[in-house]
Amino acid sequence: MFDRFGFDGPGDADDYETVRERMIRTVASRVDDDRVLEALESVPRHEFVPPDRRGDAYADRPLPIGEGQTISAPHMVAIMADELELEEGESVLEIGTGCGYHAAVTAEFVGAENVYSVEYGEELAEKARERLKKTGYGDVSVRVGDGREGWADHAPYDAAYFTCATPELPGPVVEQLQTGGRLLAPVGTAFQTLVKATKRADGSLERTEHCGVRFVRMRG
Repeated sequence: MFDRFGFDGPGDADDYETVRERMIRTVASRVDDDRVLEALESVPRHEFVPPDRRGDAYADRPLPIGEGQTISAPHMVAIMADELELEEGESVLEIGTGCGYHAAVTAEFVGAENVYSVEYGEELAEKARERLKKTGYGDVSVRVGDGREGWADHAPYDAAYFTCATPELPGPVVEQLQTGGRLLAPVGTAFQTLVKATKRADGSLERTEHCGVRFVRMRG
């Protein structure tokens, strides 16, 4: 039997398709780009949550994934994808792989081979690699490290985003953006704001603030 967003019991492919479509309708009013909805529809979110949470996989709320971390609510993933305005072939840096879901959504826009993700927790990183491979996004690159340092080996990036809150935008990540590159992050500690920044030719940032948000804090 279906509840408001998820369902009771393990279900089957049809069950997941039904609740995923319902999730899409729930978040549709929050985005302007229909490609965002197509990406969310393509990625099987239930494959990225712990087995005991799959009944809530398409609920529009965060879910715990272990180590005190969460998978973001679908509407937040959608808002961030909408703000970044990603295009096919762009190189993207993700800070905070978590379970790998957000990276998979990003891969729908730019191609899995163009997504580079940094995760602080070694066990989370390994499980994310396994899930990404299982769901067809195995070309996403995941490394274990401190997200504040970015991933210089693949810079410069067209875009970067954080799936965790940072007190400020780390200098190394800003440096690894190319001119005109976009950066999106929850900035703050007790109170957080979603900040979008575009890198100017002189290396400075043009910043705009969006909605108040609540993310787990970046580790490291």
